[in-house]
Amino acid sequence: MTDETLDNNIGGADHAEPLRRALGERYLTYALSTIMHRALPDARDGLKPVHRRILYAMHRLRLASNGKFLKSAKISGDTMGDFHPHGDAAIYDAMARLAQDFNVRYPLVDGQGNFGNIDGDNPAASRYTEARMTFVAEAMLNGLEENAVDFRDNYDGRLTEPVVLPAEFPNLLANGSSGIAVGMATNIPPHNIPELIDACLHLIKTPDARDETLLNYVPGPDFPTGGVIVEPRENIAEAYRTGRGSFRLRARHEVEDLGRGQWQIVVTEIPYQVQKGKLIEKIAEVIQTKKVPILADIRDESADDVRIVLEPRSKNVDPDVLMGMLYRNSELEVRFSLNMNVLIDGVTPRVCSMKEVLRAFLDFRREVLQRRSTHRMEKIDHRLEVLEGLIIAFLNLDRVIDIIRYDDEPKPALMREDWGQTFVRATDESDYVSPAASEALGLSEVQAEAILNMRLRALRRLEEIALVQERDALMEERAGLEDLLDNEALQWDRIADQLKEARKTFGKGYAFGARRTTFAEAGEIEEVPIEAMIDREPITVVCSQMGWIRAMTGHIDLARELKFKDGDGPRFIFHAETTDRLLVFGSNGRFYTVSAANLPGGRGMGEPIRLMVDLPNEAEIVDLFIHKPERKLLVASSAGDGFVVPETEVVAQTRSGKQVLNVRAPSKARICKPVSGDAVAVVGENRKVLVFGLDELPEMGRGKGVRLQKYKDGGLSDLTTFTLADGLSWRDPAGRTRTESDLTEWRGKRAGSGRMAPRGFPRDNRFT
Repeated sequence: MTDETLDNNIGGADHAEPLRRALGERYLTYALSTIMHRALPDARDGLKPVHRRILYAMHRLRLASNGKFLKSAKISGDTMGDFHPHGDAAIYDAMARLAQDFNVRYPLVDGQGNFGNIDGDNPAASRYTEARMTFVAEAMLNGLEENAVDFRDNYDGRLTEPVVLPAEFPNLLANGSSGIAVGMATNIPPHNIPELIDACLHLIKTPDARDETLLNYVPGPDFPTGGVIVEPRENIAEAYRTGRGSFRLRARHEVEDLGRGQWQIVVTEIPYQVQKGKLIEKIAEVIQTKKVPILADIRDESADDVRIVLEPRSKNVDPDVLMGMLYRNSELEVRFSLNMNVLIDGVTPRVCSMKEVLRAFLDFRREVLQRRSTHRMEKIDHRLEVLEGLIIAFLNLDRVIDIIRYDDEPKPALMREDWGQTFVRATDESDYVSPAASEALGLSEVQAEAILNMRLRALRRLEEIALVQERDALMEERAGLEDLLDNEALQWDRIADQLKEARKTFGKGYAFGARRTTFAEAGEIEEVPIEAMIDREPITVVCSQMGWIRAMTGHIDLARELKFKDGDGPRFIFHAETTDRLLVFGSNGRFYTVSAANLPGGRGMGEPIRLMVDLPNEAEIVDLFIHKPERKLLVASSAGDGFVVPETEVVAQTRSGKQVLNVRAPSKARICKPVSGDAVAVVGENRKVLVFGLDELPEMGRGKGVRLQKYKDGGLSDLTTFTLADGLSWRDPAGRTRTESDLTEWRGKRAGSGRMAPRGFPRDNRFT
């Protein structure tokens, strides 16, 4: 198959079209279907098709908020069979989410049974749960029977479904939405309904209001799980103006006094869409890895509410410092992204500002008002026509009885009879005139049918009075509807009244009405060094030849005999403090960082250092020492290459360490020495010594380095730095320190071969 032609054989006929066009058309169809019918919500009712169909199916099943519950399997099954031809599992998941008060600000489904929890547990199977609508969902459907919205055929043409629901409040912003389409996505946080209605009322009063003004009514999102928004006001305003941005959201906590100076932190609200179970696991991992050394323990004491207890390692810890570190290292602080990409007219996807979304909702409410008013007028006209006929029947009761009693076909007879004078009396002082009255002839078919269906008990005098009163009331209502449809200002007044009623319904008297998310200043999170969070105590670091490390309490005698495993012995032993950081240099050229406070105690044999850092088994420990930021190090390989590196450049932030000296097998990293003085002395395995100036070595952060000494056979044995004027010192085989002042014989340029070592130089070719 070529790129230009796609051949299909459909029904025995050859069909050919360019491959590029065929793929483009089909993918575009798929993309549009995903955008319009799955991923993006409608700006008018804030729902996606699956949610809209679930609510409509529940409406058809008469699952009112004060009525019975029904099996969720029945609801999802009806939704799938009648309106949404997709998997029932996906439908049930969508319905279950509408019932979760920790996911939806104003739940639209009232669930009975296990519908999941904030820990991240899934809902029970649909056969085990029951559901019905909430009165919030009923407010979304109010007016559906009054021709408030258009209907369309369902997927197989058997039934009709609403294109959009006549929502009484801006549900798109109230409950938010999220979805991923083809080439676009949406993510809208939930908000507070009374605040949104206040903003709508302001837009009705001032249609050209500025976006910044709306922030006085809607200061920010209102998440169902509460929390504290610490995003600056100007950033929130910009996000609402452009439709894109983000909000920093923190958990809510309080400090509990336990007496005697002890305290603990209790987290009572966690950020939106953060699973409590995973959050606790993450913080427990932070404790285990000691990323936050001042945190000792975490406990979950939650029941119906959230209660996560954080215990500090010491009562002297500052609670704000502890929380600041947890904000950085856990999901106690998250950033919620805003991307207000919606179907603004039900068809066109667009990133909208808050003002545009509220304006779309208000325009939709006006359309709903007009359609409901028109529908009501049609109902009134039909009822007035019936009332007119009934009044005529009362005014001519004897004649009507004669026709019904003696005529073989009373209905046509009633319609043929001339009731002209009676019509004038029946319609006196009214603006409405029925079709029959306008022709001053017989009754209409509707009127005749109503008279024939009238019960005998309705022939009382009181019924005639009631009919006249009903007619007068309907005439008054009809006149009001006519004025409403003819006057835009009256329409906006009516919409404002409806919104005020919704604000009263969903206000503070409603269980979910009060604002849950508050605002605060983020403040500066101080960079607190690890040393400041650890009690400073003296220790003695002991590392064996096999790499087992431990920390003895206090500064012990370094010559003291210590116990080691069979076949093992001491290699590194030095005094340190718990606030120190230790640097481990491996033969693979990587530096690893270990906190002295994290070392195992000295009661046993310690732990392998390879369990604390990712030092490969084939790599050996070259050196272990205390990190001193002001120093510089000279690192070199067995091949005789090396360079100077600042010690601050070798500190690793992760277990995997930091590559500094690049080596290639069979060469290995061999030397790591602190730099002091102005000269370098190098000795090779051939016992030749070379002395050159320190300034001939480059200072680098990472690399192979430069040649220190040239060898025909073997490689580098040892090196040291010293002050040339003081001479070169070493220990002879007898342990005495010897110093060679005149180094003229061994001085040369870097990368030279050097001369044989002075008399008395150690046989192991080591300066120390």
